[in-house]
Amino acid sequence: MSIYKECDIRGIYKKDFDESTAYLIGRAVGSIASGKCIAVGGDVRESTPVLKRELIRGVLDSGANVADLGMVSTPMFYFTLKHYSLDGGVTVTASHNPPQYNGFKVMFGDKPVTRADIMEIMRRVGSGDFSEGRGALTSLCPLDNYIGSLTRRFSRGRMKVVIDSGNGMMSEAAPQAFEALGYEVVRLYCEYDGRFPNRSPNPAVYDNLKDLRATVTQCKAGFGVAFDGDGDRAVFVDDAGGVVTGEQSLIIFIGNTISDSGFSVVYDQKSSSIVKNAIIAKGGEPIMERSGHAFIKKRFLDSGSILAGEVSGHFFFRELGYDDGLFAALTMASILTEKKEKLSAIAKGIPHLPITPDMRIPCPYGQQDEWLGRIRASASQYEVIEIDGVRVEFPYGWLLARKSVTEESMTFRAEALDNESLNRIKDFLIGALPHIAPAIAGYFISSVDDGRINS
Repeated sequence: MSIYKECDIRGIYKKDFDESTAYLIGRAVGSIASGKCIAVGGDVRESTPVLKRELIRGVLDSGANVADLGMVSTPMFYFTLKHYSLDGGVTVTASHNPPQYNGFKVMFGDKPVTRADIMEIMRRVGSGDFSEGRGALTSLCPLDNYIGSLTRRFSRGRMKVVIDSGNGMMSEAAPQAFEALGYEVVRLYCEYDGRFPNRSPNPAVYDNLKDLRATVTQCKAGFGVAFDGDGDRAVFVDDAGGVVTGEQSLIIFIGNTISDSGFSVVYDQKSSSIVKNAIIAKGGEPIMERSGHAFIKKRFLDSGSILAGEVSGHFFFRELGYDDGLFAALTMASILTEKKEKLSAIAKGIPHLPITPDMRIPCPYGQQDEWLGRIRASASQYEVIEIDGVRVEFPYGWLLARKSVTEESMTFRAEALDNESLNRIKDFLIGALPHIAPAIAGYFISSVDDGRINS
């Protein structure tokens, strides 16, 4: 499968690409940005140093200048582009993927990368269409400015907070920022280790949060936060050890950081309807967008929205103009400090509906459009939204079917007003695709009573 994705470039190091590919990508990026200065950073993965070195060499050989940021989180990378008014950049990271993966997140100017940008890089790599030159190399260390830019935005607090960095890129910045604001920090896996030996770098898989949940309850913390490998996602655990879903976290931000009506909030199409309902109840405009960081960010910026969020733990704030897991965590701490209320009580008060997790079902690439077509044909009496895949809007809930961007499979998700209606949606899906009935049967189970994840 190609390493050139919709939003970035990534794959398994030494299997899908290697350092020679990194050099060619650097040549392509440097040719597009010839004569300009771009930032280059990288995460903690073991393959990052050699990939970053060759990427920089390629950029310089194409006539662009490079500001080497060293090892940075993705939010710190975004901050640096904005704070130092750079022309764009590349950070070497595979975000939340397992340690054998790596890749490249690219920005030209201050806008999210587009599919056309990625395809242009791929074209230049394939054709050797590179400019020639010799760029200059300088170094920047943005950590102190980054932490200062965050802590100046928040008041001091005294709460105990457990920070699970998963040995990723928030291992240093997150504890420093919280401690600078007076919080008592309990560090969990806050040592850089690109092997990610203690848990997967993806905190949106709640099975990866067992140690965080246990630590929060054992030390009687106000809450816990888990970051992904490159630090742009945050997933929260409440004081009782329950996981606060991405939708619930976004609703808390909506309810406690927005004071005026007439705003808009972008949310991804996999989100529970409780997000849309919360935006409307607050006097705002809900804007649904396809899942994926670059798509959410582009719509967030283009619409001038005050917030955006994904179920995976990406949260975008107008104050920053991008997503930052640490800013989200500090915002949550500030809300709890101001409200003097437990996170478990706040989460329990948020309405919830029965919703399935993502159901990833193997499907050959050649059959994916056929599957979508069969669902679309079966839904002729209902509204169908085709932002990405097929989303069927029933009077009693919705069903989403999408192509996986990482493997030969289809992803399904469904939500309904009650368990009976959820089973009706299951029957609809089986009617359209009878052969997947055994694979999806176990997923159509309602959520727990208070809407949190407790097991």
